[in-house]
Amino acid sequence: MIINASGRTDVVAYYMDWFVNRWNEGYFDVRNPFNPKLVSRIYVSDIDMIVFCAKNPLPLLDTIHQFSVPIQLQVTITGYFEDIEPNVPDKKQVIECIKKLSTYLGKENVCVRYDPILLNSKYDADYHIRAFNKLCTMLKGYVSKMIVSFVDDYKNVRDNHLDYHEPSNEEYLKLKEAFEKNDIKVVSCMENKYQIGDETDCCVSIKYAFERTGKLFKEWKARDCHCVEMADIGAYNSCLHGCKYCYANFDSKQISKNHMLHDPKSSLLIGQLSLDDQIKIRRK
Repeated sequence: MIINASGRTDVVAYYMDWFVNRWNEGYFDVRNPFNPKLVSRIYVSDIDMIVFCAKNPLPLLDTIHQFSVPIQLQVTITGYFEDIEPNVPDKKQVIECIKKLSTYLGKENVCVRYDPILLNSKYDADYHIRAFNKLCTMLKGYVSKMIVSFVDDYKNVRDNHLDYHEPSNEEYLKLKEAFEKNDIKVVSCMENKYQIGDETDCCVSIKYAFERTGKLFKEWKARDCHCVEMADIGAYNSCLHGCKYCYANFDSKQISKNHMLHDPKSSLLIGQLSLDDQIKIRRK
């Protein structure tokens, strides 16, 4: 099994103590976001690989050595300021952290997500090209690929009244040409209409997972992205970065409430188990 930590929240930034505790305890409990009384129990002994996804990877510097399975690290870095990403840490610090983690993990196991690409009068195509090129220059030799996608019309995007537009054909082709000129491999995530980079690769491919684990995993049926199947151990509406484009935070009132319910000693990321919870062991 491959676990994702996490596409639903930044576990590394805000809940790393909990993750380490669960790893040492030997299992994670994950509440089903669509059926809250159903809890999946994932045993550490069944985990073949961890995919850490974060905007703030700094807590991994002191903890990554504790995990005895292969790791892929995906760090999101964009060119936005506090108007879009109000609580994201200083990106120079994040880049230096990536370099250190790359030395430990090997650059082939480190990816950076320039994701999502949001276009408006402030963050236009030329701005993104400059930001992306600068990022590639700073990260050359430390990451295996850059993962890109365009912003989607999620509920949170609408609620935040973000000023953005869908890329015109001219903007798309301009970004595609510029991004693909860099020395670092580029792949698209969940993009059919606005594909950029290597169309044969994805964020976590079946081939990559096999090379790391020696096991052949199926594609992730829940997502149309060709990535391997993963079990996300996070929880929605629990990240404090406050990014205006986020799909995982869609209830602003619930975010602070969930964060207050977090107990690093609980088996669940948010809250505690209830007597009427149905616990099902997940093996794959």
